[in-house]
Amino acid sequence: MNTSHLYHFFDTDFPLNQEGLKELIESFSESNYKKGESLLQENTIDTKLRFLNSGVVREFYASEVKETNINFYTKPQFITDFSSFKNTIITRKNQECLTEVQVLTINKERFEELLNKYPCGKSFINATFQKLLEEKEEFEYIRLTKQPDEMYQLLLENSPECLQMVPQYHIASFLGVTPETLSRIRKKMSLK
Repeated sequence: MNTSHLYHFFDTDFPLNQEGLKELIESFSESNYKKGESLLQENTIDTKLRFLNSGVVREFYASEVKETNINFYTKPQFITDFSSFKNTIITRKNQECLTEVQVLTINKERFEELLNKYPCGKSFINATFQKLLEEKEEFEYIRLTKQPDEMYQLLLENSPECLQMVPQYHIASFLGVTPETLSRIRKKMSLK
């Protein structure tokens, strides 16, 4: 099991004592998924802390008439619905593999056991929630104040790998436009 991305995440963003870090990392297990498989479904409770080790995952809301993409994960990071995980509440989110995906997971009971054993792990939860809240507020601001072409430009600047790895119809859904409108935006950007 390759845990180098996970070690790097904790060593750089959330330094823990080495003994606690080793025990935490060893508590994760590896799961592999095929393109098109679901990682998370709405109306369930997210009971595992999931770290994307490799692959591309889309996160979306679904109604009877459409799906709306809200996030794409292309880099090693945690992809758990932290609100569902922490508060044991039903999620509204769905996650689907856009490529073959490798995820490292730890179940909630084991994770909480380690949090109680190593109090520095609580800083991980607090910092993660703070970061997610800040990202959500920034994203909501952008979606409400920016035009689709401005949002595309931000994706181009901040997540060029996302534009290369995610099918264009998913990018269009994320921007809230049709695929045809996205084509016009891309053409306009290429002329600049």
